[in-house]
Amino acid sequence: MLLKTSLRSFFAHKGRMALSLIAVVLSVAFVSGTLVFSNTATATFDRLFASTASDVSVGPHSDRTADRQVGAKVRTVPVGTVQKVSALPGVKSAVGEIFVSSAVLVDPATNKTVGPTTGAPTLTGNWVETPRDSLEITSGHAPQGSGQILLDSDTVKKAGLGLGSQLRLVTATGNYDLEISGIATFKTTNPGAALAFLDTQTAQRTLLGTAAYTSVEVFGDGSRSNDALKAEAATAVGTGFDLKTAAEQKAENAKGVGSFLDFMKYAMLGFAGISLLVGGFLIINTFSMLVAQRTREIGLMRAIGGSRGQVNGSVLVEALILAVLGSTLGLFGGIGLAMLLIRLMSAVGMNLTSAGLEIGASVPIASYTVGIVITVLAAFIPARRAGRISPMSALRDHGTPAEGKANRIRAAVGLVLTAGGAALLVTAAQADKPATGGALLGLGVVLTLIGFVVIGPLLATGLIRVLGAVLPALFGPSGRLAQRNAMRNPRRTGATAAALMIGLALVIGASVFTSSYVSSTNEQIDRSVGADYIVDGGRNGLTPAMVSAAKSVKGLDHLTEQKEIAATLTLPDGTRSDTGLSAVSPAFVDDFRLPVKAGSATAITGGGVSVDEAFATAHHLSVGDRLTFDYGQGRTQSLELGLITAKGNSLFDGNLFTGIDTVAKAVPAAELPQDVVLFGKAESGVDKARTLDALQESLKAYPQLTVKDQAGYKKIIQDQINSLLYLVYGLLGLAIVVAILGVVNTLALSVVERTREIGLLRAIGLSRRQLRRMIRLESVVIAIFGAVLGTGLGLAWGITAQRVLSGKGLSTLSIPTGTIVGVLLASAAIGLLAALLPAFRAGRMNVLAAIATD
Repeated sequence: MLLKTSLRSFFAHKGRMALSLIAVVLSVAFVSGTLVFSNTATATFDRLFASTASDVSVGPHSDRTADRQVGAKVRTVPVGTVQKVSALPGVKSAVGEIFVSSAVLVDPATNKTVGPTTGAPTLTGNWVETPRDSLEITSGHAPQGSGQILLDSDTVKKAGLGLGSQLRLVTATGNYDLEISGIATFKTTNPGAALAFLDTQTAQRTLLGTAAYTSVEVFGDGSRSNDALKAEAATAVGTGFDLKTAAEQKAENAKGVGSFLDFMKYAMLGFAGISLLVGGFLIINTFSMLVAQRTREIGLMRAIGGSRGQVNGSVLVEALILAVLGSTLGLFGGIGLAMLLIRLMSAVGMNLTSAGLEIGASVPIASYTVGIVITVLAAFIPARRAGRISPMSALRDHGTPAEGKANRIRAAVGLVLTAGGAALLVTAAQADKPATGGALLGLGVVLTLIGFVVIGPLLATGLIRVLGAVLPALFGPSGRLAQRNAMRNPRRTGATAAALMIGLALVIGASVFTSSYVSSTNEQIDRSVGADYIVDGGRNGLTPAMVSAAKSVKGLDHLTEQKEIAATLTLPDGTRSDTGLSAVSPAFVDDFRLPVKAGSATAITGGGVSVDEAFATAHHLSVGDRLTFDYGQGRTQSLELGLITAKGNSLFDGNLFTGIDTVAKAVPAAELPQDVVLFGKAESGVDKARTLDALQESLKAYPQLTVKDQAGYKKIIQDQINSLLYLVYGLLGLAIVVAILGVVNTLALSVVERTREIGLLRAIGLSRRQLRRMIRLESVVIAIFGAVLGTGLGLAWGITAQRVLSGKGLSTLSIPTGTIVGVLLASAAIGLLAALLPAFRAGRMNVLAAIATD
């Protein structure tokens, strides 16, 4: 009987459930799509690694310290290793391979880099046949001689190249002009990298500068296990090598790819969670309004013997039906979303295929769990309210029981939560340690968010009275009615606005944080950087040829070089940690105004080392202490701490500085890594703009470099931050869409609820145009109310985050007034958009039929 009643009620009001259904579908689709995409990508890479890995790989012994350096010399294995391994029993073949990620490909016709500039690398090596090649030549032939190169087909297509096209190869040993002799296609999938191949002798000469390999790949004949092959190979080659079986290679490769995929998965699931939270408010409003509209029906059910539990259960069963239907559609919608994500990833170079979608049991389990739990929980409060309707309500008009006491309790709880959250935010802003402040900030964000949601109905009456004060004067009766309608049911208005508030609070908070970051960085550059020009080598550093070209520019007073040296640091108390050491040339102290906490800036280039204030405080260091650095391969050096830089400047916080000449006393100059960045100072009296042009012209052959003056460098930082911010905006877009559906839903159901009232208004002279305007204005007021709450919360969160990180370089607070004004205007537009359909439906009502409605 309960199920029959619930089904009949659900399908009788299916039109009123439509928008709630869409909200569930969208949110579940985001979850299932993310999981399907992640599963598919993981399975694809697992197949790639399994099908291409050798039985045993012999590589140079990994030096954790040296391997972390940008521009470090490539580590190799001797050519004779191939012969040693090939002679072992059970070995079918052993192949010497070369692969480096430090080479850069340039199209001379456009002077642009070929291959990805961020993310996946460009790998250049030697073309050699193996039993498990990942590519096959589909056009042309393998490279032969020093003037030929082979590329993968995806890179050729993206760069607009073909057989016979010219390429320039830029390596640490020089620049080489080559011709594309062949094109190879991936047998499984392209992981996103660009692959280029030379013949072995050319690869050794141009990429390594010596006759060697970066690894030897061993393939067995099946007579021995991979572990046995590894053990015998280890005995044959001796010490100084790292050997990995196929399983170990697969695990290592999967770990690198998995970290990226996991980050992407959890980030998307986080934003899906926000959408689910926003959708919960829509569902609460839907069932609250349906319960209010069915007061007489529920009262009759109680009058003929229905218990509170049965009424409560009836509403929850309706919610369960909605959840199951929405989760099912969302599951299939998520599969479509996963296919779209796969196509998008293919567009950026990661060629996955939708033919082998990996769904698995976890996807439907997660989809139905999320959809059902969120929907049923959201419907619980309206269901509980429905169970409290008495049989006497069958004699009354629509309405729910008076809840004055409940409202007072709600207001008290909301005030306590909001006050507690605000106190936590204030405490976080005053915290001495960023970690403590961050924890308090997180808790304060949660409490203030919940507090605003709970207290929203209390705020609705007062704020809407203020926000809608101008409506009667501007729009007459329509404006007055719109204001009163928005204030009529504060709980409904508060829940509708809360959905919009959450998304906009995150938008404003992120905008304040990023705007403050850009302003702080610009202020620190102005305060600390005396250099006029910056040459950034990116992820591969600057070759000696690049440095020589830059030094030849007329008008430059000097160039300061900076290298990143990886080392293991041993402190006076015996504590060891992996760290990066910035080694600089003597002019560094002239190009940068170092914030001195203790010691002298000249100590950096005088044989000493610097640490930042936070590091010194954490490890109880003072000027004069001795720090020991282990550069790997048995090379150690003890340096005196000569400078402690003051905290609050991101250019120096977390960095340790010393001189290049100082490190060269422990590490041979020929084995020092390449420069990662150059800082240039113009001669006094020269035209700085022309000198910049000359510097850029001298490095024109190296498009992978970034050559800017201070203003240009600031713009790069701002563009990078804006790209991240726009990504956040895009991911929050789903939550905003669901919030808009909530406004539409509230207005549509309120029109149904007020059918008789609308008919009476029309009967006493309100025109259709005035009626539609009334509904549009009501929608705008609710949307702006949500935007005002969201702006207030976002500002509080963003300002607190800036204060928490002020000691980490985020020293300047910047309020993005343009973004705030844009959000408020966009909210008004959202209100107008959301009201279009409900206003249109209200205007089409037949007056007499509306008045006669029960």
